[in-house]
Amino acid sequence: MKIARRTFLKQTLWGLGSILLGCRRGEKHSLPAFWNPYEKVRLGRTPIRLSRVGLGTGMRASGRMSNQTRLGQEKFTELVRTCLDRGISWFDAADLYGSHSYLAEALRGVPRDRYVLISKIWLRPRGLPEGQPTDTEQVVHRFLQELRTDYIDLLLLHCLVEPDWPSRYEKEMEVLTRLKGKGLLRAHGVSCHSLPALSAAASHPWVESIHARINPFGVQMDGSPDAVVPVLRQAHENGKGVIGMKLIGEGAFRNSPERRAETVDFVFNLGCIDAVTIGFESPEEEADFARAVRQTPVRTLPAVISV
Repeated sequence: MKIARRTFLKQTLWGLGSILLGCRRGEKHSLPAFWNPYEKVRLGRTPIRLSRVGLGTGMRASGRMSNQTRLGQEKFTELVRTCLDRGISWFDAADLYGSHSYLAEALRGVPRDRYVLISKIWLRPRGLPEGQPTDTEQVVHRFLQELRTDYIDLLLLHCLVEPDWPSRYEKEMEVLTRLKGKGLLRAHGVSCHSLPALSAAASHPWVESIHARINPFGVQMDGSPDAVVPVLRQAHENGKGVIGMKLIGEGAFRNSPERRAETVDFVFNLGCIDAVTIGFESPEEEADFARAVRQTPVRTLPAVISV
């Protein structure tokens, strides 16, 4: 369902008001004219700073394969390096996508502090060749080896749909908390694929960042924009990092510049999305999306989150 124009205008006004409420007394704050896809922003209350747009590596993914890995290592590396050179500073991976080793090779020789790595643990019975993993700590150590890194910036529980996921995955959450204490992770969170799961994540203290599906048309989302946006606002107000995904409706708007532009305008101006992940499959797609972002007027900015 496409969000109503009246609702969009209300959201825009809400966002403008949040700037005034969020700014410190005496601080001058002026809006830039247009959005910058490569501007570095802070992810919620985490220590992570990343570009507004990131490269997703999980288009049409399952069984440790995705459209990005199907490109082959050479083209995958070209895509990653081109994005990095243009200003994208983070890469969204997952065990389900099979993109860890591809990313490690593509980023070989790049200083670790130049990029941010996000990955996800698959906890469902189907999706991986060997089935559901049983030892979370062992999985994390495998991730570190595959990515050839000493730490992962953000690690998520992947594709949560159950409203009771906090109790269902309590053991896994405890493991990630402990590994964060050891410096193997910088932050942890969830990727949600249902409105009840998203609602639970918005207020749960363990969650530091959320991947949420968002576009103005309700395509490949957890509900209508009118239902999802208030939950994302609540999450942002609670200090969670919020990363938008499925902006292109899992490719549904790829060949529609008008819908793509409307999506960018809607999502970037919500005031509660820190960054977005897009599953580019070529440098040309990334350049096209970056152009759309640069042509989108800034109508609001996220409110300042107190530390």
